[in-house]
Amino acid sequence: QVQLVESGGGLVQPGGSLRLSCKCARCILSTFFTLNNKAWYRQAPGKQRELVATITNDGSTNYADSVKDRFTISRDNSKKTIYLQMNSLQPEDTAVYYCNMGDGDSDSWGRGTQVTVSS
Repeated sequence: QVQLVESGGGLVQPGGSLRLSCKCARCILSTFFTLNNKAWYRQAPGKQRELVATITNDGSTNYADSVKDRFTISRDNSKKTIYLQMNSLQPEDTAVYYCNMGDGDSDSWGRGTQVTVSS
């Protein structure tokens, strides 16, 4: 069973940066490749969960308009991990960030990591 473990959240001042990590624990490498759809979502208090960024096995990426040019999604296949580099963070980026990986038929979620942007 796929287990996703996020890390890297925390408190940061406006304009600061954080890098989130999501490791596919209990995954062998072939399983990691099978999970072709890899993504970060976030959910702010009182709001619905929203898609932040996606990356596929061929390296194609997509971003929500609200984070484009500030956030970068990447992956390290050898570590079975995806990352979300977040720059120029603003208070509206405050949310719980979730990792998601799936193969098109089913997907798995991490438990989330809190990101708080505040002075």
